[in-house]
Amino acid sequence: MQIYDLIVIGGGPGGYLAAERAAGTGKKTLLFEKRSLGGVCLNEGCIPSKALLNSAKHYDHAKHAAAYGVSCADVKIDQKAVIARKAKVVRTLVSGVKGKMRAHGVTVVMEQAAITGKTAEGFTVAAAGETYTAKNLIIATGSSAVVPPIPGVRENIGNFVLTNREVLELTEIPEKMTVIGGGVIGLEMAAYYATVGSKVTVIEMLDHIAGATDREISTMLQKELEGKGITFLLSHKCLSVEPGKVWAETPAGEKICVEADKVLLSIGRRANTADIGLETIGVKVDRPGIVTNTMCQTNVDGVYAIGDVNGHHMLAHTAYREAEVAVNNLLGKKDMMRYHANPSVIYTQPEIGSVGKTEEECKEKGIDYEVRKLSMMYAGRFVAENEGADGLCKIIVDKKRRNILGVHLIGAYAGEMIWGAAEMIEMQMRVTDARQIIFPHPTVSEIIREVLWEFKD
Repeated sequence: MQIYDLIVIGGGPGGYLAAERAAGTGKKTLLFEKRSLGGVCLNEGCIPSKALLNSAKHYDHAKHAAAYGVSCADVKIDQKAVIARKAKVVRTLVSGVKGKMRAHGVTVVMEQAAITGKTAEGFTVAAAGETYTAKNLIIATGSSAVVPPIPGVRENIGNFVLTNREVLELTEIPEKMTVIGGGVIGLEMAAYYATVGSKVTVIEMLDHIAGATDREISTMLQKELEGKGITFLLSHKCLSVEPGKVWAETPAGEKICVEADKVLLSIGRRANTADIGLETIGVKVDRPGIVTNTMCQTNVDGVYAIGDVNGHHMLAHTAYREAEVAVNNLLGKKDMMRYHANPSVIYTQPEIGSVGKTEEECKEKGIDYEVRKLSMMYAGRFVAENEGADGLCKIIVDKKRRNILGVHLIGAYAGEMIWGAAEMIEMQMRVTDARQIIFPHPTVSEIIREVLWEFKD
């Protein structure tokens, strides 16, 4: 039996960072990963999808280069080359994670692992016929794409029906693609394939896209994507799929057929809580995932759960912070998660960056709030670099206390500057506090300062 201070199950963003942080303090740390270091995010999610979207952005810029005084003739996109570059990016970053684990002395075992119980020495974990023991466990097993019981879906996955994994491997651009689900993953892939030449239709059960995104912002995104040729069928229920066809029900109850060469299934993700032995030590699990408190602790002393598996926020950057919180607490340094200032980004063109409360949330909770907003055209750099484009910066403030509750952006660079708005919310800054921050000029981020001055003292 091999004994460690900490065993981490799952080598995604949360898992590998937790292992790195713990080993960096001298803790003997073991990390299990059954597939590839970096998890879904690095191998078949965040990173590869951004590689594709960046290629689409270059392609789109080249097609419209004349607006900037640049001549580009016969612009083409090579899908095989795009996929090859994506693979190179993934290999480079996976190699980087492996190097970090070696540098910090983390023992990595590339096997499926499962908790088998607890002894006087600690928790026991089995993998490939070996048994390992540790005083503390961090569970970071991530999530998987939800596969609904829609007739024709399961039997066609990997061929006609694609998940986030397969859609990133297409070396041929489908003539017609149907996306089931208008959330983040669905929108990003719809935007990519529409840009590179597919006729894209998005089927969404809700009456809006982009989930919990501020409705004004998501409506603007929808109009932008419609302008790029994407068709949205909102308030539509997917009934069944068969090769070449997707059947859906309209809000009026009529049955319609959407032709498709490929279908992307993108209706959400489910925490990976099965087959890892949680029941052997009594870890509590509910519908979203493993139940944790603000210190990322489960109901079992010494056991933590971070990342998608706890169901709080299925975002890689959330997992990073949860990893630090979990490690700090197991080291005896009190730390806690504060999810109210957790930013999110949709990497379409234009991008969306959001943090804090939306208008809809404020109304639902009875918060007395005030809103100010301005077009991105008020930022000089935005005008200089985005011919014919527009966007919006929207700030929500508590009407009495004057502290910033939410910031929502749509436009170029939104994802790169939303962290600053998150800091304002995290620090409970009032409008007058935030106005004192010096923004570099010319930058698109200055739009935040411009909107702050729209509020009355």
